[in-house]
Amino acid sequence: MKRDITELAPVPAQKRIRYGEEPSQFFDVFMPKTKPVVGAAMMIHGGFWRAKYDLLHTSHLCAAFADAGIAVANLEYRRVGETGGGWPGSYEDVLAGFDRVAQAFSTSLIVLGHSAGGHLALRMALDRSPAGVVALAPVADLEMAYRLNLSNGAAAEFVGGTPQSDPEQFQSADPMRHSSDARRTLLHGTNDDVVPISLSESFVQARVADPGEVRLARIEGADHFDVIDPQSEAWRIVVTSVLGLLG
Repeated sequence: MKRDITELAPVPAQKRIRYGEEPSQFFDVFMPKTKPVVGAAMMIHGGFWRAKYDLLHTSHLCAAFADAGIAVANLEYRRVGETGGGWPGSYEDVLAGFDRVAQAFSTSLIVLGHSAGGHLALRMALDRSPAGVVALAPVADLEMAYRLNLSNGAAAEFVGGTPQSDPEQFQSADPMRHSSDARRTLLHGTNDDVVPISLSESFVQARVADPGEVRLARIEGADHFDVIDPQSEAWRIVVTSVLGLLG
């Protein structure tokens, strides 16, 4: 029986650094303990942008990358249900967090994001210059997420409106609607029934002509959480993609 990564006890981080005054404006640091540092990454967790989901379930991913020689900042941010959460507050936190992480690590950063965190990672490639983005089962097409009613209206809840009632806000928040020169790798399981792979396929089709390379790796048989579980069969593909962006 497969384990549920969201139900495991979290892996303790070495330290916590704040990037703002609000309770959710911080990141946890996971540093390599033995191997030389080969690069640095910022991780943005998912949970359909809602406050009831936090960063603890991605601590296993962060610890595994630290074991592979990558310094990782596991980012928390204001989410729907918290003051200032949603669009654009959650996104503003991701940008501010990226700036503080870059300062803390003093090196170029790649950005990882899972699910709704993948949406934020792809969107921030417009306004910052990460060394690359690895989006894991991302909500890459915000309007499709709305049409499919993923997680009972999560996209409209995040934006604070619908594509019909507030088209400008929806377009602004949707990474699929904007070009970027960042290298972006989308990893998506073919058995994902939480965020269907069709969202990533739509994103790649829309952004294939961007200045920055965009590619999609379809992981056969993987579900929504396999891509963040270091004990899954999909994990080797995740690590290889991250190391590839780190050069």
